[in-house]
Amino acid sequence: MTTQTFQDTAALTGRSLRHVLRSPDTIITTAVTPVALMLMFVYVFGGAISTGSGESYINYTLPGILLITVASGVAYTAYRLFLDRQGGIFERFQTMPIARSGVLWAHVLTSVTANLASLALVIGVALIAGFRTGASPAAWFAVVGILVLFTLALTWLAVIAGLGAKTVEGASAFSYPLIFLPFISSAFVPTSTMPGPVAWFAENQPVTSIVDTLRALLAQEPVGSDFWVALLWLAGILGGGYAVATAVYRRRVG
Repeated sequence: MTTQTFQDTAALTGRSLRHVLRSPDTIITTAVTPVALMLMFVYVFGGAISTGSGESYINYTLPGILLITVASGVAYTAYRLFLDRQGGIFERFQTMPIARSGVLWAHVLTSVTANLASLALVIGVALIAGFRTGASPAAWFAVVGILVLFTLALTWLAVIAGLGAKTVEGASAFSYPLIFLPFISSAFVPTSTMPGPVAWFAENQPVTSIVDTLRALLAQEPVGSDFWVALLWLAGILGGGYAVATAVYRRRVG
């Protein structure tokens, strides 16, 4: 990227961040809803769920809640991109001497910033609710890195949805399967307690390896092969999402 591209991206990112701050419903969706879900699982269902380990249920379930937080948050990226496209913002930007890539990257960086803030809030509430960890600074660095990669991967999928949707409802609806996916994984119960076909799917979908890696890092346990499986999933989704999103964008703007 050139200096001009960085400057354009920074200016457009500031614009997108202001939209987030002026949208209370976004804050509710990306932060309050996952917090409520976490408290419900811990205080309503947690006592009836056996994880087969000695750790508290909030320690067990927090990684899955963090992924749901991101999946909820990226829907706003698709929504804002759809509004920009429908409102003719892309055409206006084309008449200005700004980097075209800055338009997409502004939305992506806004998504990462907003989701990191939501994740920090969820972790803060989890600490109040009893979450405890002996994770080292290096382990926390790895946790943050995985969450950033996860956010980037889902955000580029959101870009595809925002550019290709025909209605505002369609732009946001793509996130529903992403939010639902952690429920069919090791996020809330061990996969060994599930029926055969469901267990096979849960064990071989990307969320389980990511959740297991985060859980091991926070518990200061060996991550094993889950770490590399998670990275491969994240790299594949991120690379594929970026390639498709940029291709669709080039087709849209001409």
